[in-house]
Amino acid sequence: QVQLTESGGGSVQAGGSLRLSCAASGYTYKRICMGWFRQAPGKEREGVATLFTGGGRTNYADSVKGRFTISQDNANNTVFLQMDSLKLEDTAMYYCAADLRVERTCTVDSSTYGAFLYRGQGSQVTVSS
Repeated sequence: QVQLTESGGGSVQAGGSLRLSCAASGYTYKRICMGWFRQAPGKEREGVATLFTGGGRTNYADSVKGRFTISQDNANNTVFLQMDSLKLEDTAMYYCAADLRVERTCTVDSSTYGAFLYRGQGSQVTVSS
């Protein structure tokens, strides 16, 4: 059974950095779409970044472009979300998800959390002033 385990959340001051990790186990797919989503209190869940592990193609929401970086460690089946220059509005529960969709649909605009086949339990990120 596929499992996604997130870690690395926490509290940080505005302008600081955090790195989230998503360790995947239970599958041997070489080409899979990985996504990070987030949900702030009172708001809908939104896509933050996606990565297609087959070729490493990435895609970001406009709100995080230039500040967040999604990357992979194939040897350990782990995907990271490096978050720099954090803002108050980045405060949210962050979720990792995986899906077997094709590369061209592995984008933030084409991805909804509920449509992803495998989903993690979430990791809280709190940014304070």
